Amino acid sequence: MQPVAIVGIDCRFPGAPDPAAYWDLLMRSGDGVGPVPEQRWNADDFYSAAGADGHSNTTSGGFITDADAFDHEFFAISPREAAAMDPQQRLLLQCAWRAVEDTGVAPRSLAGTATGVFVGVMGNEWAHLHLTDYARVTAQVGSGNGYCMTANRISYHLDLKGPSLAVDTACSSSLVAVHLACNALLAGECDTAIAAGVNVALTPALGIFYTQAGLSAPDGRCKPFSSDANGIGRGEGVGAVVLRRLEDAIADGQPVYAVIRGTAVNQDGRSNGLTAPNRWSQQEVLTAAYRRAGVEPSDVAFTEGHGTGTVLGDMIEVKALGGLHADRTGKPMALGSVKGNLGHTEGAAGVAGLIKVALSLHHRVVPASRFAARENPALKLSRYGLRLLKAPLRLAAGATVGGLSSFGMGGTNAHAVLESAPAHAARPKAGAAAGSTGIGTAVFTLTAPTAQALRRNLVAQADALQRHRVVPAGVVGWSSNRLKTGHRFRFAVPADSTGDLVTALRRAAGDEDRPAGLTAESAGPVRPALLFTGQGSQYPGMTAGLYRDAPLFRRFLDRADEALLPHTGGSVRELLLSADPAVHRTGWAQPALFAVGYALAATLTELGVRPALLLGHSVGEYAAAVVAEALPLEEAARLIAARGRLMQELPEGGGMLAVRADATELAERVDAEPLVGIAAVNGPASTVLSGDLTALARIEEELTRAGVRSRRLEVSHAFHSPLMDPMLERFAAVAEQAGGTVPALPVHSTLRGRLLRDEPMDAAYWVEHVRAPVLFADAARQLLDEAPTHLLEIGPRPVLAPMTRRLLTAPDGAGVRSVHPVPGEQAGGRELAEAVAELFRGGVDIAWDAVYADQDRVAHRLAPYAFSDDHRFWARRPVPAAPPATAPQQEGGQTAGQRPEAARPVVLSQGRRTVADPVTEAVLDAVAQVGSYAPGAITPRSRLYEDLGFDSVMVMELKKRIEERLPDLEPLSVEELLPRLSSIGDLIGYVGERRSAAA
Repeated sequence: MQPVAIVGIDCRFPGAPDPAAYWDLLMRSGDGVGPVPEQRWNADDFYSAAGADGHSNTTSGGFITDADAFDHEFFAISPREAAAMDPQQRLLLQCAWRAVEDTGVAPRSLAGTATGVFVGVMGNEWAHLHLTDYARVTAQVGSGNGYCMTANRISYHLDLKGPSLAVDTACSSSLVAVHLACNALLAGECDTAIAAGVNVALTPALGIFYTQAGLSAPDGRCKPFSSDANGIGRGEGVGAVVLRRLEDAIADGQPVYAVIRGTAVNQDGRSNGLTAPNRWSQQEVLTAAYRRAGVEPSDVAFTEGHGTGTVLGDMIEVKALGGLHADRTGKPMALGSVKGNLGHTEGAAGVAGLIKVALSLHHRVVPASRFAARENPALKLSRYGLRLLKAPLRLAAGATVGGLSSFGMGGTNAHAVLESAPAHAARPKAGAAAGSTGIGTAVFTLTAPTAQALRRNLVAQADALQRHRVVPAGVVGWSSNRLKTGHRFRFAVPADSTGDLVTALRRAAGDEDRPAGLTAESAGPVRPALLFTGQGSQYPGMTAGLYRDAPLFRRFLDRADEALLPHTGGSVRELLLSADPAVHRTGWAQPALFAVGYALAATLTELGVRPALLLGHSVGEYAAAVVAEALPLEEAARLIAARGRLMQELPEGGGMLAVRADATELAERVDAEPLVGIAAVNGPASTVLSGDLTALARIEEELTRAGVRSRRLEVSHAFHSPLMDPMLERFAAVAEQAGGTVPALPVHSTLRGRLLRDEPMDAAYWVEHVRAPVLFADAARQLLDEAPTHLLEIGPRPVLAPMTRRLLTAPDGAGVRSVHPVPGEQAGGRELAEAVAELFRGGVDIAWDAVYADQDRVAHRLAPYAFSDDHRFWARRPVPAAPPATAPQQEGGQTAGQRPEAARPVVLSQGRRTVADPVTEAVLDAVAQVGSYAPGAITPRSRLYEDLGFDSVMVMELKKRIEERLPDLEPLSVEELLPRLSSIGDLIGYVGERRSAAA
């Protein structure tokens, strides 16, 4: 058999709410057994020390806490449906989600894939309590029960398209599920498989059966292979593992807990009784598993036994093992069973043992077996080449093999052979362009469906990372980016160290106002607008800090420098890194700004920003043209270098004047001066004049007398003025060689003052560009009409984004974010990381691999999602054999004093519900009734599918309820109704239209 890797684990067992707590319980030989919780049943009602008919001889067992808690909001399941669901389904949903997260893969990324789900389940007590009350059977009760739904619901909510099935072979169910999952992987039916087991004890029925069959331990504890063994103690729990073919896991850089080398399943056939074990069948299943794994019995260092603690069961199991291991001399095989810690978890027993073995191989130590101190001498373990684990077993270096047995009460036996993960399994894939990625600072991200859930998970991550502060921030950040994604509320924060990150997470979680600045609600598609800054924004050493910190930016600035070098006679890169003041000279300023603009835009594009709109101010259009694919980089470099050089060669004596007035107000004065022109129109009262200094002085004096404010600009030449004419012919010759074509992206031209429509940015365009005014305000206004979500400043300092925002009206500006990758002269990787965080919060899907250097792209297991336990759902109690006086029943069948099925109703809006008309009231009430939402918990903004968990069955019931509440309404057409269910408000509008039409 080809090896199968265990790449993800999650579990909840008695005394152990997660895998870390489970391992701690095992290592300290902890006891998860205690009294039957009052919530389940009144144990005294069913107790009889003598095991009388209809009674159990114990009041103890292994029970998980908070089995009634379920985060139905997270899975968009209505309270009504959640209350009808078997808690085994609820536990499995959350466990499967966390197990997938543990692989380092976002669960939502599996949507649509052929991922398989295989669930071992033995009990169906929820159905016994609900489906026999025929008057209360609903569509939700029907789908909330049944073995198949334990697996099918996982596939449904995660949108998995692979095999999905439940397995009931009694106590071996979940190990048989693992066996089937491995076979499906090796057969190519799926590339990823979730194998799980679950067991929740809701009634004393099975305990009564064990008692009547003489199998029940009076103290409710299994004592595997012990001289004190006296029967089974019931246990419960849920566990899930995520499996992949080992070669695939290694190829994808996923950490591996352990490797399944071989599995086998068989049947007892006709033994001494239907429930009696068969030594020879057990021995044969071991032999088959060893054969499939390609190992000899002597290779197996330890085995997790079935170990129920019944005299007959332990004896048969030891003899079966002895048939293969009795000839081991001097090195007996270690034996133990987790049932001593948890009780017999029945349908979850196989996965409980599997997780124990996987963690033992992962940590390279096998925990001691509880109750091993008093070994049963009748078992003659040493004679059979076995020894009980009375102390933890430290595993030797190198490959180690362990076994796992799980035997079903009806005779279905399963065995698995596991091996420690190969040393190379955790190595990440090599980057395609080593050393050319990374921005110098990590960005930690987290998403959640609600703001409250976000704060809860910030705390969970901070607590977990507090214990792993030595892990590099880059590793933590990269892992969070891949894993903690897919929900509506997005949190992001830069981090230079894990210690700083922990502090930031705690601060954000503890201050209800602070997360608002680090969190945003993703709402629809993003439309980033890139604004390329023009001349005047340069300064010595611009972006040198970013070049130092960010290999990704470094790569693109180097590329621009290489393209410019044949035309500039020197390195722009070295000019910037040396902070040479020559950058203010036009011959250097324009190529330098082009290089910075190109490198910033290329960096952001590599980071996942997909420009929807482009605008460049004057020379900023050259880098914009490259991004828009109107000019190749090399030709744009040739053009901008020639432009700067030719302008630098012009005689000095020109200047520029910024005037606080509209261009129309200045037209008469400009027309009167042939050597002056309008250079730029930046806003309603923001115009720049350019030309001869003497002529500008005359205009300035006139403006001062008229009370108009103006300011001289520090420039070397009169750009965009008649004084540029002497260079045009020589520049045109270069432009003809460079060419130019129609941009592939929308360019809002500051030459035309509008969007270019099938117009090439060719030689004629660039020649006119030298002399013509920069119509920034017109171009920016039209760009804003296209509803950009982000204004990204592509330049060495914020200039254009503030100018553009001033053109926004108040309502329009609320949803537009300004992002400055280089906000100041000292900016570096940290500031770029701040920009990336802002973009992510605003809905941009970042290409996270580009954010990190090769050594940081290593998977680190983060704390899984912390589900809410605010909402509780539970069942009616079983009827005792000899019922005492019962408490009065409340509506819904709950016993008075019990926790209600939905202790805390879901609230999707904090605003008060106001009813405007009968239609609104009828629709809101109908939705609340169908979903069992509390009055006032829903609003017209609530989405029926995404927020409230409606499905086709609920929609049909909703239609019926609305028609009942509005008798004057014509019957609603299903075909017309379905497209109007995006939100309750949409539905209200549709019903209102139908009612008005009928009036």
